[in-house]
Amino acid sequence: MKVGFHPEARQELGHSFRDYRSIRPELGYQFAVQVQRAIARIAENPPWFLEVEPGIRRCLVKQFPYALLFNITGESVLILAVMHCSREPGYWRHRL
Repeated sequence: MKVGFHPEARQELGHSFRDYRSIRPELGYQFAVQVQRAIARIAENPPWFLEVEPGIRRCLVKQFPYALLFNITGESVLILAVMHCSREPGYWRHRL
């Protein structure tokens, strides 16, 4: 299944990667690897993930306090947010 990013979600991903990399370069790399693995899991079977709101599903990023929020449209998935799990819930809703 094709996976794409909302532009703001792509910005969040880059920002989070840079934050971890500024702490320790290998931490940024580990974050990127775990996000890529989460994307691969989503692409493999998107309906498997928990629906947190109607039409919105969540995939947790292993080893990091992040989740990928996405929706399924036909044969593609759109990642709406790369959300820190302590962040204000629902901040991403305007992206729908």
